[in-house]
Amino acid sequence: MGNLLSVIFCLFVIVGAASAEPPKNYDFRRYDDGMAIAKAESKRVFIYFGRYGCGWCEKTNKEAFSKEAVKTRYSQHYSLIYVDAESGRRLSLPSGERITERELGVKFKAFATPLFAYLEPNGKLILKISGLQSAADLLLYDRYVHDEIYRKMDFRAYFSSQQGE
Repeated sequence: MGNLLSVIFCLFVIVGAASAEPPKNYDFRRYDDGMAIAKAESKRVFIYFGRYGCGWCEKTNKEAFSKEAVKTRYSQHYSLIYVDAESGRRLSLPSGERITERELGVKFKAFATPLFAYLEPNGKLILKISGLQSAADLLLYDRYVHDEIYRKMDFRAYFSSQQGE
């Protein structure tokens, strides 16, 4: 019985210590570092909220983030940040406030993952999208943000105008 309890305890420790992972071969950073880079380089921000065991995150990583066009555009256009929406890891907001990644997820309403947020270098939200995304979707969002279409047209109108192209 003692050995069984030891094994169960070890499994809880291993599973509890596991954290979500961003897509492979991208330079995703912690929130603090990514925001500092965005400010220093006047680059927009792309935040990927994921969590351990998120099937839609894994599917999006394999089917969309594996495409070279997505990797090239996102790596060039954004300061890439990955946030584990369930993590207790602490971070600092640009205001200096200290919160956890989980609390940041709540601020962004990342109750379902994946959730993607596009921000100005100063942290102002441009666009927020949730759920499974294809490479074509991510490239569409990139055009909307990077080409500054959001300054002229709201996303729903833009998205509708792109259907059928």
